[in-house]
Amino acid sequence: MSPRVSKEHLKQRRADIMEAATKVFIEHGYEHTTMKHIMEAAGVSRGGLYQYFSNKEDLFEALLEEGLSEEAITTGVSLEKGGSHWTLLMQLMFGEDGNPDTEMDPLAPSKLEFFITGRNDMRRRAYGEKRYEKGLQIYNEIIKAGQESGEFSDHYDSELIARSLITFVDGLALDHAILPEEKVKLKEQSALFVDYLKMALGVSSSS
Repeated sequence: MSPRVSKEHLKQRRADIMEAATKVFIEHGYEHTTMKHIMEAAGVSRGGLYQYFSNKEDLFEALLEEGLSEEAITTGVSLEKGGSHWTLLMQLMFGEDGNPDTEMDPLAPSKLEFFITGRNDMRRRAYGEKRYEKGLQIYNEIIKAGQESGEFSDHYDSELIARSLITFVDGLALDHAILPEEKVKLKEQSALFVDYLKMALGVSSSS
């Protein structure tokens, strides 16, 4: 009789596989990554990998879901605690310090590959729409809460601003993925967009 494996052990093994897969996707991109690459990076057998994920697409979607779920949970907790909605919005966009910098999500090129190369695949299009709506909801909740509290101006619809924000982030990620590094001004363009947001939301320049 084989020994019973605890749920904690299975959960940790899955997390280890996902961590290894993230590094592989960053290195090779989505299209060139294979399950064999991930198997070798995670140090698991073929059966051990397929026990958790039936294919590369399932695994990548799991990575995307984990990241978005963490953002949703963090946003929900922060909104309940109160505080500056502007600070929360900046942290969601740029990380803990909330300031534009020269760093881009290292997984962004793989994310773009996943959705662009799969634009004619019904499953991937459906998932892309679902992911977009989740992201839109997160940004919209912050902006709407800021408007309701009086921190933000309600001159523009909160959802419209949220959509514009997502378009900017996705567009910058696309530029970063396909253009030479010196052609993309991540920090400068982000800082300019932040100024646009301040004007749209009526946030003082000192914030």
